Amino acid sequence: MADQTPDTPPTELWVERTGTRRYTGRSSRGAEVLIGSETVEGVFTPGELLKIALAACSGMSSDFPLSRRLGDDYDATIKVSGPADRENEVYPHLEEEMILDLSELDADAQQRLLTLVERSVDKVCTVGRTLKSGTKVSLTITADA
Repeated sequence: MADQTPDTPPTELWVERTGTRRYTGRSSRGAEVLIGSETVEGVFTPGELLKIALAACSGMSSDFPLSRRLGDDYDATIKVSGPADRENEVYPHLEEEMILDLSELDADAQQRLLTLVERSVDKVCTVGRTLKSGTKVSLTITADA
């Protein structure tokens, strides 16, 4: 999913430390999310945010074909799971489940729509495509003087 149009400046993203193993994620558009360890109530862990980003991207990538066929007010829930491999600190397998009410469609129409949804997600879900292909990550540490 494209995050910006050519005329829109890029959204800045950052986290600020708010306590021991607690951060607030922020965007230049005014969004906030609370981040922390599993032992902290009311926060997402970084791994949970990764999974939620994947599920949201799949949902947004499939929104057009689903709304065109099911109507603008269709309901969808995308569950995502996958345990961490703590020895290697990776998620070796993330599994998504998209739950849709397709009862208004016959079996052939359901299959055609599901094929279209899978193609849409595979083609335009940036998060999923990035996870599948891998990405280079670099870290620069700047010391305030």
